[in-house]
Amino acid sequence: MSAPLRVLIVDDEPLARQRLKDLLAEAPDMALVGECRNGHEAIAAIGAERPDLVLLDVQMPGPDGFGVLRALAPEHTPAVIFVTAHRDFAVQAFEANALDYLLKPFDRERFRASLARARDRRRTAPSTLDSELLARLESLTLRQAPTPYVTRLVARVGWRMRFLQVEDIDYLTAEGNYVAVHVGKQSHLTRETMAALEEKLDPKQFLRAHRSFIVRLDRIEEVEPLPPGEYVFVLRDGTRLTSGRSYRAQVQRALELST
Repeated sequence: MSAPLRVLIVDDEPLARQRLKDLLAEAPDMALVGECRNGHEAIAAIGAERPDLVLLDVQMPGPDGFGVLRALAPEHTPAVIFVTAHRDFAVQAFEANALDYLLKPFDRERFRASLARARDRRRTAPSTLDSELLARLESLTLRQAPTPYVTRLVARVGWRMRFLQVEDIDYLTAEGNYVAVHVGKQSHLTRETMAALEEKLDPKQFLRAHRSFIVRLDRIEEVEPLPPGEYVFVLRDGTRLTSGRSYRAQVQRALELST
């Protein structure tokens, strides 16, 4: 049997700390090594106790949760589950390589699922954990967006994830089992399908003009009609994309072309 995970709780609210302690007590493979009320105490306790896992609030006196992590040497940074009432910090949590982002109020099952991620870290490849957390973050981003369309896409860069702002995207092309997101002279791969991306992108800004590409409308500089029913789009950077015949009606409608 492996040694228990050593856990540190960091939260400025006494009731929140007690709630976490009560839930941890139900997990026999978790050992509480301390609790902290602010960022300064957290930095000192992490240095002294070397916990395996920190349940970390975001907003608190002294350095906030992200400030705590920035103050730690990389080799001394434990696994982190952010525990907060603030949805807005989800993207920062992911960029800080958090295992999970636990939104208050949460129930016992959600907390247990979070601890399971900490256990899995000992035996699961980082890319698998990244994919699971990515799904959670995309869900959070969609729920807080004022429209049903996303404001950013996520692409993998090595072992990391890169957030691509929608307004920076020129066009997207199918590349085997991936979609390449073209931003200036760079392209980034995502595992999402063209159909899924078409649903996520605002049709007032993007046009699906072929089964293999989606183009941002304001990047189109010229349109060259071809018989029968195809069009060549010349983009600002000189890229040429040819629409599919079956997309003729969508192209004409989006670009207000005469029939």
